Amino acid sequence: MITFLEGIIEDKQPTHLVLNVGGVGYEVVISLNSYDHLPVAGQRVRVLIHDHIREDAHVLFGFMTEDERRVFALLLSVSGIGPKTALSVLSGMSVREVKVAIKDADIKRLSSISGIGKKTAERMVVELRDKFTSGEVLEAASAGAPGMESDVRLRDAVLALISLGYKRAEAQELILKASAQPSMNGADVEGLVRKALAG
Repeated sequence: MITFLEGIIEDKQPTHLVLNVGGVGYEVVISLNSYDHLPVAGQRVRVLIHDHIREDAHVLFGFMTEDERRVFALLLSVSGIGPKTALSVLSGMSVREVKVAIKDADIKRLSSISGIGKKTAERMVVELRDKFTSGEVLEAASAGAPGMESDVRLRDAVLALISLGYKRAEAQELILKASAQPSMNGADVEGLVRKALAG
């Protein structure tokens, strides 16, 4: 089995790339997420591989992060989801969004992806909800709102509210509202959380 390939990008398209590894060209199918993180053609890159072998085909799926490769493999474990559909999910949503949608049982969001119907989205939630650790789901849930990823204080405050039982969107809204108050300028995580809870 091929675990990764390291070589020069000969050609790069939103759906695949050709990697020159020691004079051998490998075609690697990729998601839009991975495409966005690739360097320009002619540069050297290391791509993580999911080696998919069937009777009639041998396809290499490439990922720029271990997290994305893991989510791809988990999606393949869901009944009714093949490699093409799993790649559609990861092209239509970020890894973070997939984790949050599954944890929040957001059937509407999941079924908006091409190839995913309501029943398949429901199976994804049932079969994958327990596959992500609470830590990685909290981390995924705390990111996403403008300013959250760059401000550790805000992210940690959102995590605190989520751990208290608030929904992700509600927690983000409360913390952003609290942080916008002039009196909260430079406030620590505890101060932000207290202000958010006080309203």
